[in-house]
Amino acid sequence: MRVITYGTFDLFHDGHRRLLERAKALGDHLTVGVTTENYDDSRGKLNVRQSLMERIRNVQDSGLADEVIIEEYEGQKVQDIQKHGIDIFAIGSDWLGKFDYLSDYCEVVYLERTKGVSSTQLRNETSGVIRLGVIGAGRIAARFVAEARYVSGISVEAVYSRRFASAQAFADRLELQRATPELSELLGSVDAIYIASPHGSHYDYACQAIEAGVHVLCEKPMSLTRAQTADLFDRAAAKGVVLLEAIKTAFAPGFQRMVAIARSGSIGQIRSVDATFTKLVDSGRELEGPDGGSISELATYPLLAVVKLLGTDFTGVRTQSLRPEGSEVEVFSRIDLTYPQAIASARTGIGVKAEGELIVAGSHGYVHVPAPWWLTEYFETRFENSSQNKKYYYKFDGDGLRYELAEFAQLIRSENRESFKLRAAESIAIAEIIERARADAEHFG
Repeated sequence: MRVITYGTFDLFHDGHRRLLERAKALGDHLTVGVTTENYDDSRGKLNVRQSLMERIRNVQDSGLADEVIIEEYEGQKVQDIQKHGIDIFAIGSDWLGKFDYLSDYCEVVYLERTKGVSSTQLRNETSGVIRLGVIGAGRIAARFVAEARYVSGISVEAVYSRRFASAQAFADRLELQRATPELSELLGSVDAIYIASPHGSHYDYACQAIEAGVHVLCEKPMSLTRAQTADLFDRAAAKGVVLLEAIKTAFAPGFQRMVAIARSGSIGQIRSVDATFTKLVDSGRELEGPDGGSISELATYPLLAVVKLLGTDFTGVRTQSLRPEGSEVEVFSRIDLTYPQAIASARTGIGVKAEGELIVAGSHGYVHVPAPWWLTEYFETRFENSSQNKKYYYKFDGDGLRYELAEFAQLIRSENRESFKLRAAESIAIAEIIERARADAEHFG
């Protein structure tokens, strides 16, 4: 029986070895496909550390591959299976269902994922695998774990939740190594954590992690007050750990390029930023006090656009919010900000639906980013003379969580404490605006 499997095989570790061992045990000849840099890029794989030749040597040195081939493009698997007379296609179970279409050509076997990476894995100080834990067992945490497989050198190993049963079910479903009943146990076994718990718990969890010397990637909003957010960055600096707010848009290639173009002077001086983010919510924590509402749930995104384009030196904040009779929280808000020579408006809604676009108005022209602008794949610069208009297209892979995780991992490895893509001062400014907007809103409805 001839077996084939594929992978990047970056920073080759025991998880890779054990997968190849299980694949080889299915037959008497194992062919291993190693992906090229260009193919990894096209499928959204980030932070690959080693060259193609180094990764091929990783596989060859394992002694498990009878033949090594190079995977260069989408659809190649169909041709490889037929060309090499393959009987069984084997792949990790985290890709369950993804390759069912290959069953027309051979048997498809999903191998149980290796839970965690052994302490005997190959490591060094600059390119070792980062052991990551998750706090929270909800929807965003599940999406994060799925996205993490696209970031090389990351091993999501454990999860903690206040309800251990939820954490255990999460670990079983997503094939993590373990669920921990105590937060201290999680913090003592990982290099970094991702906080995906309810908003009001972020600060306490982040404090405990930082105190334990663990790097922190914290879901937005990092906290609901300026003081708490600033305190977390002070604590992280004192302990020498990375603290990053998980606003995925900030790290997406298209959004970064849009900000660069808008601030380059191509549309003149920026005079106005208008950003909208709404979604309809029928039930859940978003509609429950005291931490729910459209501002706490969604304002981080439009405010990100505002501070990246206009800076953090705003001079005024005025908010109007709709809170229907009987509702614990506001369901639609408009936050208006003033700057010395510009204005901005951020609209959020969980009970009102509006066009989710971003308009950056300048003295020479404007930038239009269509809905959903926070998943920036396309934008235009537009001018009085329409012949000068330009269109820009960029990739936005998956849910986008891989971009924030890739940046987080890069900061840890490079021993940098701050990313230009989202600076501490910008997270602190966003927290201040959210705090003021929630406290001082003029309510109607």
